[in-house]
Amino acid sequence: MARAPSKHGRDQALDWELSLKDKDKDKKMRPQEPNKEIPKSGDFGTSSYSRNYDPINTISSSFGSEDSLPDAASEKDLGNEYFKQKKFKEAIDCYSRSIALSPTAVAFANRAMSYIKIKRFQEAENDCTEALNLDDRYIKAYSRRATARKELGKLKESIEDAEFALRLEPHNQEIKKQYAAAKSLYEKRILQKISEQEKQKVGKLDTKVNGHSIQPVSSSTQRTGMTAVEDHCKKINTSGKQASKVSVQELASRAALRAKVLAAENITPPTSAYQFEASWRGLSGDRALQAKLLKAISPSALPQIFKNALTVHILVDIIKCVTTFFIDEMDLAVNILENLTKVPRFDTLIMFLSSNDKADLAKIWDEVFYNEATPIEFAEKLDNLRTKYCLKR
Repeated sequence: MARAPSKHGRDQALDWELSLKDKDKDKKMRPQEPNKEIPKSGDFGTSSYSRNYDPINTISSSFGSEDSLPDAASEKDLGNEYFKQKKFKEAIDCYSRSIALSPTAVAFANRAMSYIKIKRFQEAENDCTEALNLDDRYIKAYSRRATARKELGKLKESIEDAEFALRLEPHNQEIKKQYAAAKSLYEKRILQKISEQEKQKVGKLDTKVNGHSIQPVSSSTQRTGMTAVEDHCKKINTSGKQASKVSVQELASRAALRAKVLAAENITPPTSAYQFEASWRGLSGDRALQAKLLKAISPSALPQIFKNALTVHILVDIIKCVTTFFIDEMDLAVNILENLTKVPRFDTLIMFLSSNDKADLAKIWDEVFYNEATPIEFAEKLDNLRTKYCLKR
């Protein structure tokens, strides 16, 4: 009778069978290496690499496998290639995927340019605004939004965009031309309105005189009357051309006044330097309204709003505005002055203050901030701030 194997022997046999199964399993799971053909020297496949290099296929080939998913940068680059080939709708699709993966100012501005090319100007304006929300110093976004707004008939807003871009880059010739073109169209529109108003005044003929209806007249009399009206119109048009220059200024001042009234009614806290400066300029000449705008902003939000876009002119103008409510709201005024020092590049701005600006600020400190009504705790803060603003005593 055969002897049964021991427990130790059974365990060894089981381990050996399992190891064989594991090896077979690994063999089956390991992918087979495809047969590789070594290309001849200078030959990649069936033709030369330099002849068949396609940047779009090269970029998009990285999306073929499951392991290499598309990323925002690759989609943007692919969109750029389509744009160069004037395939604007395909470019828009790529930029849209890039934005969905990781929104950037460049991707929004590039998609805006594609929209401009296919004359979808409202979408272009919206994309440029999104780009500026991400980077309010991105000059291309201002320039492209100026183009979109000009095509949409928003000439005043187009001028503002081009003007702001020029402040960031004063020697940009392309933006200078853009600004001049928008301004020229805006002035022509104003002149056209004036001309229409003059014609309406001349052409308006009352149908009643002293409450009595005018009786019909003969055709010959009508012709004589029309000739007289035409002669009068010619005189008016001749004199109108001379008076139009004065009328343009008058109309512009009226428009500015109306805009200021509307701005005063709808003051909302700005979220970017562009929004702040546009509102600030709209309220120019009225310190009370500018003060109202300042008070609508939390002082701690100023560094985030301005980022790197605060200019010397705006900085000095804000401080001058603060003087108008310093006595009544000293805590707020000092808080604003303190937070302005936290704006990025503040030290650089102070370096570029002109001698006149420094003299004006020093005078404000001496005559307004340092007065008998200023409590000691505020006086100490203002003394420290004077040092930060680099103002001599």
